[in-house]
This record gives sequence, structure tokens and C-alpha cells, in this order.
Amino acid sequence: MSKSVQPALRRYERRRKQRELEEQQKRQSRQYPFTFTLPNRKSGLKTVDEEKEAVQLTAEAVLSVYRQLLPGLLKKLARIPDPRNPQKTKHKLTVMMLYGILMFVFHIPSRRRANQEMTTPKLLENLKAVFPEFMDMPHQDTLCRLLEKMEVEQIETLYNDLLRRLIRKKTFKNLLHQKRYLVAVDGTQKYVMDECWDERYPRRKVKGKDGEYQYYAYVLEAVLIFTNGMVLPLLSEFLENTPELERIENDEEWKQDCELKAFYRLAKRLKKEFPKLPFTLLLDGLYARGPVMEVCLKNKWNFMIVLKDGLLPCLWQEVKALMRLDTEGEHRYEQTWQGRQQTFSWANGIEYEYSVGKQRKRISINVVTCDESWEERDKHGSLALKTARYAWILSDPITPRNVHKNCNLGARKRWLQENNILKEKHQGYHYEHIFSHNWNAMRGYHYLMHIARMLNEMALHSIYLTEQVKAVGIQSFIQRFRAVMTHRELDTKRLRRLSESPRQLRLVQEENWKTSRPAA
Repeated sequence: MSKSVQPALRRYERRRKQRELEEQQKRQSRQYPFTFTLPNRKSGLKTVDEEKEAVQLTAEAVLSVYRQLLPGLLKKLARIPDPRNPQKTKHKLTVMMLYGILMFVFHIPSRRRANQEMTTPKLLENLKAVFPEFMDMPHQDTLCRLLEKMEVEQIETLYNDLLRRLIRKKTFKNLLHQKRYLVAVDGTQKYVMDECWDERYPRRKVKGKDGEYQYYAYVLEAVLIFTNGMVLPLLSEFLENTPELERIENDEEWKQDCELKAFYRLAKRLKKEFPKLPFTLLLDGLYARGPVMEVCLKNKWNFMIVLKDGLLPCLWQEVKALMRLDTEGEHRYEQTWQGRQQTFSWANGIEYEYSVGKQRKRISINVVTCDESWEERDKHGSLALKTARYAWILSDPITPRNVHKNCNLGARKRWLQENNILKEKHQGYHYEHIFSHNWNAMRGYHYLMHIARMLNEMALHSIYLTEQVKAVGIQSFIQRFRAVMTHRELDTKRLRRLSESPRQLRLVQEENWKTSRPAA
């Protein structure tokens, strides 16, 4: 047997043994995590007419969602002051914004590709049936020059108006966690460059090269997370240098913008945009700090913050002491969840002291730990016992009744934010491609990308499209939809009726069609 075949056989054998283990655990009434694999089967369509009708129905279902969400948003976007010369303006602001949004909706990787693929006559004909304002496709350079000069912050503000409208209509009423909106906050790097295109880009020294710097774009992202697995962009806070900072030439005094500073700015904006909305913030270990918790409590937000080993040693010392005193197990709870044996331990009402300048402050917090164990096949196919431990700081007291909901169904949902960033980077949205080095245009493209992400998320979680998405996968579904709009002959009369009698926007309620996994 060749050496190249042996590793494949070992992997096959290991997976076979793992499946046998999972079946055995199911027979023992252990709940195992639901997983989903794309079906490996031939197309169920028999004739060309069946295929045409299926393509038409799918296009109508997607465009119906876009048609319900976009018109109101586009009208508001048209009110943003247009910096262009009115006598030389060919395309309306509405068309320019819609063009930019659709570029990300269709997962176009660059401005050059957008010029090639989004200016075809067939795409224009199909789009005009749903969006009559589309008379001609602009050039991407025209959009870029517009974003360089316009007030791009208004794009995100008006996007939040759309979210508020959906919230008022109770679109997400059945997708909340304990009647609260889960908001995950995390930072990520967007782009790195060797040349300083704008003084507002943060910079860092290149290791091993004295006097050389790298410049980068870094964003703190806040997203809404729902119980059906849907993730919607909420706010973006860019790290940037200020004019005062640029006047400092001494590296010892140079302290750039950072993720924590950006969090306080983002929290202020979040409270201003949604002053009365009940939020629960999901944060990683960077935010396990007294001032962050104080901001959350001041704004009447709940919080669930990851508490890592070695972080806040005084707090850990008190938590462990209180848990040792719980000899009767009143603050312990055991269960089996997703094939894992879990043991929760917690301590409520801990007085946590912290400093703000010279002032000492104190708040009451609650800490819960989760010890997990499960059986799994290792790389040699042998049965091995795996263990893991997680801990969180929570604003609400823990009880045996709410520990599962707070930790497994709440705090663990933070991994959806990390997954969301990976999707935007590697699954079609080209997050790390900034489309323009100009600071203003770069942010404008970023906000348009988030509107497109929201449109696709709402469409993919529509009850009319879940079966099609399950059949081919999310990325493949969007690629096929783009191919349909670009090359297929659609019944434009039926598409025009979407604006006359739009369907009701209905979302799936359960996260039972996507891969689910335990996470911290």
C-alpha cells in the first residue's frame, strides 16, 4: 500500500469509530450536538420547465426580502448631502448606494470585478424589474469618489434606523434570549499596509527593522445574536489616530487608540442609538475590568464576560474560597448537554473592588465555572477522555434554574461573533479587502458591506429559503443566486409584482439547520 493512501485510511477508520461512539452515546440517551452535512445526491429536477420554475421561485423569495428592507432605507440614504456637482451628476445617490450594497450582496471580491460582472445587460434588466430606479450601472470609480467626500457615518446611522424599525415591528420577538438582545463585541484587524495613506491609520513598529512602521485598519465590531443562529451587524468603531496624537514625536509618550478605548466610545453610541433596548453584552477576557462592568450597569445592560485563568487573581481567590464553603452543593448543578458531562459551580454577590484614577469603587458580580468531560477518538483511533473548563462573570445571580440558559444558551453564543468575523473575511464578503486606501471611502465600503450582510442573513433565515440553503450550502446558494440574476432569463412581470404585493417577512425560529457545537 502506498504511503499517500495510508493517512486517508487512518482518517476514515478514526471517523468510523467516532460515529460508532456517537451512536452508542445516543442509545444511552445522551443528547449529542446536531450536525449538518450537505447532501450528496443528484438534482431532483427532471425537466427544463421544472428548473426554470424553481429558479424563478428562488429569485422571487430572495428579492422579496430585499424589497421589504431596502426601499425605506434607500429613501433615507438619498437624503444624505450629496457632495457632487449637480450639473455633472449622472447617477442618483440612491442608485450609487444600491450599487455598492449589491456588490457585497453578490460577494464581488473587488471594484474591478464589479465593473466586469455587475454591468451586464441581463443583470440590469432583472434588477430594474424590482428596483425601477436602476436605469444604468455606474462605474466603481464613481462610487469610490463619492464615498471619499460624503458623510459615510450617516450610512451606519440610517442602517440602525432600519434595525429600529424591525424591532418596533417585533420581527425578532421570538428570537431573543430571556427577552433580551444579545450583543457580542469583539475587535479584529481589517487590513495591513506598508505605506501611510492617511494619518488616522494606527501604526506599529516592524520587528527587526528600526524606524520602519506598519499601518493597519482595526475595527471593534458589535453584532446582534439571535437564538436561531442569525447574526446581524450593529455598530463598528474604528481605531484611529487623532491630530493631537500626531503632534507627539516621542515614542515613550505615544499611546495609540486601543480596543478598550474604542469600547467606551462604542458603548456611548450604542446607548444613544438604542436608549431603552434591553441588551446583554457578551465580551471576551479583555473586558473583565471594573470600568467596563460599571458602564454596562450604568446603562442598565446585563453582561456575560469570559474569565480566564490567571486573570484577576484576587477575584479568583475569593471565588475558590466561596466554592469550598459550599459543602452541601447548593451552588452546584450537573447535567449532560450535547454529549458532554457538565458540572457548574458558582458564587453570587461577590464584592469586586477596582480603581479609577485615585478613586476606589465597588460593584457586586457573580462568577460561574463549568467543568466539562466527554469521550472522543484521538488521532490514533483510541478512546480518550477530554476535559475543559470555562468561567464567566455575570451581572445576574446564578441559580440551578437559570445556569443552563445563561451559560450554554447565552454566554457561549459569543463564538457566533468570532464565526461571523471569519465568515466576513473568508466566505464571500472580503472583509480584509478595504476597496480604497482613502480613510473615508474605506469606512463607507465597510458600512455598505454590513448592510449587504444583513440582507443576506435575513434572506437565508427566511422560512421560504431554508430548504434551498440546506441543499447547497450558504456560499453556494449566494453564488447561484448571483448567476441567476446575471445570466438567467427571469419572468420580469412576476418580479414586478413583488413591489405590489410583498410577502410577509418570516424567519426560522430554531437553530436546527446549521452546524452547532459547544464553545466558550
